[in-house]
Amino acid sequence: MPTRTSAKQHPHDDAPDTAEAFRRLTSMPAGPERDALRDEIVEAWLPMADRLAGRFRSRGESFEDLRQVAALGLVKAVDRYDPELGNAFESYAVPTITGEIKRHFRDHMWTLHVPRRVQDLRNRVRFASQDLSQTISGRRPTVAEIAEHAKMSEEDVKVGLEALESFTALSLDAELPGSEDGYSLSDALGSYDPALDTVVDREAVKSRLAALPERERAILYMRFFSDMTQSRIAEELGISQMHVSRLISRCCGRVREQVMRDVA
Repeated sequence: MPTRTSAKQHPHDDAPDTAEAFRRLTSMPAGPERDALRDEIVEAWLPMADRLAGRFRSRGESFEDLRQVAALGLVKAVDRYDPELGNAFESYAVPTITGEIKRHFRDHMWTLHVPRRVQDLRNRVRFASQDLSQTISGRRPTVAEIAEHAKMSEEDVKVGLEALESFTALSLDAELPGSEDGYSLSDALGSYDPALDTVVDREAVKSRLAALPERERAILYMRFFSDMTQSRIAEELGISQMHVSRLISRCCGRVREQVMRDVA
């Protein structure tokens, strides 16, 4: 049975009179007939869902995708609405659909994930800046002006301003402003330096090397810093090459064990 539009005045032209259809829906058992009535109610309210989706048209998402998200919110509203509570369906559906659209932006449109609180600060700063731009000409509103207008602290305003740049990311292949030779952001990025691992290792063993006996420190210095052979070191100290080899192995093993124990 088609839903009929009442002569009663509604806040919007796209708000059909489905009160009777909802009462029938709640009393019907699950089955094809109930599913058909549910689909009929959803279809009757789709124009309102499209109108709500249109409010977010200029935020970087295609209108067709927004319509699908709004339709999903409408379906959820129809399934959860209880006419026995006495509230009009529109008063329940509007926040449900709007919330679904906002959740879509929060979960799918941000390039960088930021906390919900930061997203809310961003929106408050953005709306305040838009309002102030209508009364301030020739410059951007200051942090203090935004804070006063939005009833926020200046610290929260700064966080919101930083979040304005987090909604989308700049491609590494994008040409940098002012460059005339195609110089991109990726050209300014450094590469991994394997010598950094050496710095970390050297700092880790520094204190342990300093604690070695003087002769053992001298042997390690001659071998690894002066690049002397074991035979040269043996001649320098007047000991056998085999003894030098054993001392080097023993010192390195001790230092390695101590460092690993420190890390653990």
